[in-house]
Amino acid sequence: MQISKGINIVDTSLFIQKEKILIINDLHIGYEGELHKKGILVPRFQLKEILIKLQKILNKTKPNIILINGDLKHEFGGISKTEWREVLQFLNFLLIRVKKVIIIKGNHDPIIQPIADKRNVEVVNQYQIGDTIIVHGDEIIDTDAKRIIIGHEHPAIKIHDHSKWEKYKCFLKGKWKRKELIAVPSFNPLVEGTNILEGRMLSPFLNDISKFNVYIVNEQEAFDFGRVKDILTKMS
Repeated sequence: MQISKGINIVDTSLFIQKEKILIINDLHIGYEGELHKKGILVPRFQLKEILIKLQKILNKTKPNIILINGDLKHEFGGISKTEWREVLQFLNFLLIRVKKVIIIKGNHDPIIQPIADKRNVEVVNQYQIGDTIIVHGDEIIDTDAKRIIIGHEHPAIKIHDHSKWEKYKCFLKGKWKRKELIAVPSFNPLVEGTNILEGRMLSPFLNDISKFNVYIVNEQEAFDFGRVKDILTKMS
């Protein structure tokens, strides 16, 4: 599905067609370790699931560049043994399939550079292609770009049909200071995301999303679900 001119939703990624750039967000590799510390025992399957999903997207899009838009790893203050191993495994997977990989630093990535250096992968604070700038989204930036693509928020939506509730990852598209803004969900299958209808947003770009359009992702397909305020009206 096209979410903006020349930009398509492909599962939980964005593909910029002209430049053949694939954008993936918020992988949080090592997240199972955090769950284990909290006493939540889950099998270590996230990297395998990420790679399976990503291979399908690569087969479909055949990008030249992959932008990892922040929070490649999960721990804030260090690099766990699992993160060292799995992030390098992930980068190896990408580097034999695309011409270039670029990491945009997120708030979970203050010390991502040592891992990136192992594979000569560039780490930047933001990346601009023409009138579009890609930035993690945890901090406001000053830019002349007409379109901003962010991560950080992990947008999702919880909707109900009679007594049944379902939660879906979603994209958001709206306006921020007269610029087009697109928020991309987490690529990690374990990270469900924050229900946007509850009104507690993390990114400073998303203070008012009432007029934003919601694009739900379900079974690798995207569906235009209308504006946030209209969804809230229907559910009230």
